[in-house]
Amino acid sequence: MKLTYEVHQIKTSHHMWTNYCYIIVDHVSGSAIVVDPSWELSKITNKLDELEVDLSAILLTHSHYDHVNLVEPLLKLFNPDVYMSKKEIDFYQFNCRNLIALNDNQTISIGNTEGRCLLTPGHTAGGMCYLFPESIFTGDTVFTEGCGICEDHGSSASDMFESIQRIKSEVSLDVHVYPGHSFGKEPGHTIKELLKHNIYFQIDKKEYFVKFRTRKNQKGIFDFK
Repeated sequence: MKLTYEVHQIKTSHHMWTNYCYIIVDHVSGSAIVVDPSWELSKITNKLDELEVDLSAILLTHSHYDHVNLVEPLLKLFNPDVYMSKKEIDFYQFNCRNLIALNDNQTISIGNTEGRCLLTPGHTAGGMCYLFPESIFTGDTVFTEGCGICEDHGSSASDMFESIQRIKSEVSLDVHVYPGHSFGKEPGHTIKELLKHNIYFQIDKKEYFVKFRTRKNQKGIFDFK
């Protein structure tokens, strides 16, 4: 089946931080969604201009500053809707103009393109992944090389285990994963590839997963590429 959308990835940086945000463009309507806009506004606006599309919405996987810091500038420029999980909004009291709270399994649409909202707590209390045909946008829940840290307020390694098990059971093997950060590998690897190479996808017992995810003296946890 021919896809109704295309994905454009944008790498942005600020001091020690390197993030990936994404523009999803619906072929029919010419509308666009930006996922987790961060750091370099001009990279996003220039890409929107180049693609000649209208920004209709922002999808936020969670409320950490490095994933939401361009929401306000984009609101001023384009006045899009802003989506985040209700659980994340309530727990961290996130607020902005045009904010729409999402529930688990809710469907969002852009033109002829539909995505499903998967509540995936662990890195934060209300983290959410967005599943489109052949693409999933995972924020800091799942990276190509690992998963998000579970040490901050609202984090839970136990919840992270359940979230990864959910992704393994509900997301097709050929779906491409688009995370918020990279540790060296380009975004876009499939679930099938993560099952082979991502250790957090290979641990099937919660007790072992929690112990490994919360182990002491982990190195390179912010060595974003």
